[in-house]
Amino acid sequence: MRITVYDGTRTIGGSKIHVSGGESGLFLDFGMNFAKYSLYYEEFISERPSRGIHDLWRLGLIPKLNVYRADLIPPDLSGEVTRYPKVPVNAVLISHAHLDHVGNVALLDGNVPLVGSPTTIVLLKALRDTSRQVHMGMELPYYAPKSPSGANPSVLEADREVRHYPSRDVILTGELPAEGREFLHWRANVELASGRGRVKPILPGRVETLDEADLGFEVRAFPVDHSIYGASAYIVESDVAVAYTGDFRFHGKNGDLTRRFLREARNAGVLVTEGTRVGRDEGSNVSEEDVYRAALPIVEDARGLVIADFSARNFERLESFKRIAERTGRKLVVTTKDAYFLHALGLVDGEDRLTGLGIYTSSKTRLEKWEEWILGEYYELKVTPGELRSGGESYVLCFSFHDMPHLLDIMPMGGVYIYSSSEAFGEEQGFSFLRLWNWLSYFGFEVHGFSVDENGNPVFDKGLHASGHVSREELARAIDYIDPDHIVPVHTENPWWFRENWGERAVLLEDGEHWEV
Repeated sequence: MRITVYDGTRTIGGSKIHVSGGESGLFLDFGMNFAKYSLYYEEFISERPSRGIHDLWRLGLIPKLNVYRADLIPPDLSGEVTRYPKVPVNAVLISHAHLDHVGNVALLDGNVPLVGSPTTIVLLKALRDTSRQVHMGMELPYYAPKSPSGANPSVLEADREVRHYPSRDVILTGELPAEGREFLHWRANVELASGRGRVKPILPGRVETLDEADLGFEVRAFPVDHSIYGASAYIVESDVAVAYTGDFRFHGKNGDLTRRFLREARNAGVLVTEGTRVGRDEGSNVSEEDVYRAALPIVEDARGLVIADFSARNFERLESFKRIAERTGRKLVVTTKDAYFLHALGLVDGEDRLTGLGIYTSSKTRLEKWEEWILGEYYELKVTPGELRSGGESYVLCFSFHDMPHLLDIMPMGGVYIYSSSEAFGEEQGFSFLRLWNWLSYFGFEVHGFSVDENGNPVFDKGLHASGHVSREELARAIDYIDPDHIVPVHTENPWWFRENWGERAVLLEDGEHWEV
């Protein structure tokens, strides 16, 4: 078996690991490398979708391989792409629905199936539905085919001859109820299209389960604990067994799932593992329950509106703040996007996560179709800016920095802001926190979780955020427990830590370098 790490050997994120044997091959994730993207792009400058993969290819932000969607390769690049290797890709095994693991999957050839947990696949579909300006990386599991423009063939535009959105084949690691399967090919635009002209439907792809699929290898999937639901680890077996952790931890409510995976991985000869926190001194290992206990007294003592700020799609954190809201006699209010994702999760496990919540109705002249649908489906949960202004003491509002302009509609008279997310990494993120601080100061919020020093730099408090990743000490114990013959570190800024601790058993690769097991 050959293992090639095309990206993520020296950065956190951007994981692209290829395992191959004979004529078969699999990608273990195919993520967007935000560290490399940030060398060229920021919020107001990004790759040009009208040029397909051209910009990413030229800047070296995707591997030089002949594995991409033909409709995303402009004519002025096609001859060059075909000169590069066409490695076998029977499927891409997706560990979870974070863009640093899945953000470049949509660029792969449309015939490459997606393998993921039912939760991950449904979340990716919801992310695609709710993306306002569709980034190429968001086009999962369905996508909009492109074709060269008649005026300028180097420019790609939506193919107007295609009357539907193609959907990739999906291989689920577990069973998905009929409502969830239907959602994969459902569009609010079509649902609400009566009398509004023709709207493109999604052309369903094949949906099967992992035990039904032939991927050229024996593949087993295992749920693990992470900051997003649906995370999976994998064991790929051929002449040797390779275990891939994806991102994992032990300190969430699903820590036992991670421990179960470790027991299964003890038979693997090769361990491909994340090492996010091995180069960071993060102090104590805060658990999700610790976050709940730290935030509860803050809300109990709060006067006026409480705003809780945490990472998008961190549903375990959302549930913690829902518990806090109920405990303190408040109602948790989420955005329409949060509500849409919570609805989608319910299609996987049948749990009604919206009962008892409110949905914030913003001041918009035109709603997206998915927003129109979710507010119509759950109309009784609407909470207006006026209700938050007059009765702020009755609510906990889930807002982040990007939602700050909506406070000008609410005009709260003070309140409490709880920052419950990761620290800033990089200068631009630091500027964002300074802007956030300015918003909060304008409205007179009492801020918990971070502050700004005299130089305008953010300073973060401990205890209100639990990392989505395993701590350095716990990772060392996990590796010793699995006791693999070889360790391939990815998703880390400090791969040398593995060599220091496990010597030559640690296989340190450069991006694009392969290793024969």
